[in-house]
Amino acid sequence: MRRLPEEFEELLSSKGRAVLGGRRAVSLGSERFLADDGLLDAKRSRRVLQLLDRAMKDVMTPMEDPIPPWTITGMQHDYGELLPKTVRVSTATFASRRSKGYQRAGEIGLHAMLKSESYFAFAQALAGRRLRRGWGTQVLCYRPGDYAGPHNDHHPEDPDARDGYTDLHLTFCTDGVAAQSLVYERDGHFSEERPVVTVGGVTCYRLPFWHYTTPLRAKPNRNQNARRWVVLGTFLDAR
Repeated sequence: MRRLPEEFEELLSSKGRAVLGGRRAVSLGSERFLADDGLLDAKRSRRVLQLLDRAMKDVMTPMEDPIPPWTITGMQHDYGELLPKTVRVSTATFASRRSKGYQRAGEIGLHAMLKSESYFAFAQALAGRRLRRGWGTQVLCYRPGDYAGPHNDHHPEDPDARDGYTDLHLTFCTDGVAAQSLVYERDGHFSEERPVVTVGGVTCYRLPFWHYTTPLRAKPNRNQNARRWVVLGTFLDAR
């Protein structure tokens, strides 16, 4: 595969096409999180992985927000810990059309596919609600030790997002990845865990809610070939 299809629908399995066409119900409903490894076609997903790994690996920008020292030195009371979001990952946010990440994504057809009508319809089917057009897109790449600490993705200062919004993630892992999980809260506790080591996995989030991504672990002696690619879209609710 030298270029991604213009319509996202071409990556779907028969189950995924049934969801897209409304013949099968797979949606968030009242839940905050869903995951399904059978919505994308397995062979096409492996080709997408190869394309992302070949084309995007050298244009990703490191994003690192470590634990700040003041979380310990600034404490005044026992058990008064406060931890901001911490993260280590590589990203291409496409905020600037001049960036190498944006240009490379355009060359492989990623922008066109993520703006396709079937991608929007698929996200709307999984969300189980009407979504607004003009969604945001991004690519992440987790390498060994990369993670995202506990956070809730709440934006109370944004009137369009403060009442909730939807994220759609597509995951493509190289064969050097041994383990990584998404841990999220239920009934006020981090009690739910979902492995995300897959090629062609789909996860859908109804944000805000508390969650974190565990550090990616590589198979023995496979650090150089351990990457988890995440292609994501962020959708606001329709007005």
